[in-house]
Amino acid sequence: MMKKEAIVFDRVTKTFPKATKPSVNETSLVIEQGSFVTILGASGSGKTTLLKMVNRIIEPTSGTISLFGKNIREMPATELRRSIGYVIQQVGLFPHMTIEQNIATVPNILGWDRRKISERVDYLMDLVHLPPSYKTRYPRQLSGGQQQRVGIARAMAGDPAVLLMDEPFGAIDAITRTKLQDDFLEIQKKLGKTILFVTHDVDEAFKLGDRIVVMNEGSIQQYDTPLNLVTRPANEFVRRLIQADDLFQRLQLMKAEDHMLAWTEADAAAGTENVPRVRGQDSLRTVLQKLLQHDAPYVAVVNGEEKPVGKVTLEQLKTANSG
Repeated sequence: MMKKEAIVFDRVTKTFPKATKPSVNETSLVIEQGSFVTILGASGSGKTTLLKMVNRIIEPTSGTISLFGKNIREMPATELRRSIGYVIQQVGLFPHMTIEQNIATVPNILGWDRRKISERVDYLMDLVHLPPSYKTRYPRQLSGGQQQRVGIARAMAGDPAVLLMDEPFGAIDAITRTKLQDDFLEIQKKLGKTILFVTHDVDEAFKLGDRIVVMNEGSIQQYDTPLNLVTRPANEFVRRLIQADDLFQRLQLMKAEDHMLAWTEADAAAGTENVPRVRGQDSLRTVLQKLLQHDAPYVAVVNGEEKPVGKVTLEQLKTANSG
């Protein structure tokens, strides 16, 4: 079953006044519904301009952008923006409003009744792991990471099908950032939104994105899965940007269940008391770490019931890396 096209860029160009070259140049791109697409590139690559054209904060110079089959130029800008969640690095919460009032901004504009708004706020605060007691607090009373969680909740308050995120975790410390990334991935698994996420951090792009757009000087260099980017970079720029020759980068993108050997009766008879274990969704980088930490001949891959279903040896890691 083919996925529905959520966002389509058709030969989109943006040239700012007095600029010597386009910020985004003749770009065509199809974003499928429910996909998490990260846009990766250095400063000035055009990634944020590409993002902001979707909700018409920036208007294209030429070309068309369609949202679920409808040309966004045919929609009133205010209506379009209310239908799209938008999260930025600076959060942009209203300082004079409580957390509850901030999250309820769009539902209030949409005319939802009070009970529905209250239920939505409670649901979203639980989703982004903020306690109910925070509803009456003001943004200044929250940490940077907590404010960003409120920003995410506010962006999702009107239940938009599309979320635009412009380096939302860029100003957060490393530990909080990792936690936010993990929690947001869980949110995406539950809700299945279509997400465009701008970042200049390669690790973040690879961790979050189902597919990655690599941009340079206003043009898309490659639009592909993380694994394909590493194993089959389109050009030298992509290879250098994502460090395609990094062994650990490759192993991080491969799952144990895709490279394991069958679990045999002989393996079962030998016992697993001292054998390190991983789950099928764990990366081969995790497998390598377990092999080295335990000085073991193999790592057992277990299912949800903690029963071994396969094993990965060092030889399998070598084969996976050379494949």
